[in-house]
Amino acid sequence: MTILGFIVLLVIAALAGSLGQAIAGYSLGGCLMSILVGFIGAWLGLWIAGQLGLPELWVINIQGESFPVVWSIIGSALFTAVLGLIFRSRRVS
Repeated sequence: MTILGFIVLLVIAALAGSLGQAIAGYSLGGCLMSILVGFIGAWLGLWIAGQLGLPELWVINIQGESFPVVWSIIGSALFTAVLGLIFRSRRVS
């Protein structure tokens, strides 16, 4: 994989992570966290899809590397929602 292909993969992961965080309604940080959330979401989403026997939806191939966009967004939203439930500050009355 070339540098350009890797950068394109990082941009797609950042967009998927950002969309997942927007759906969950909780932001974990900036661009680097969105990239990380996008890759974790792709892994989590593919694992869930495999467990449920669901097909890969809208896979983008970049120089031989595939990135499942839909499952990345769904996995990112689930991952962010769980972290939001754990780390969201609670008000004490």
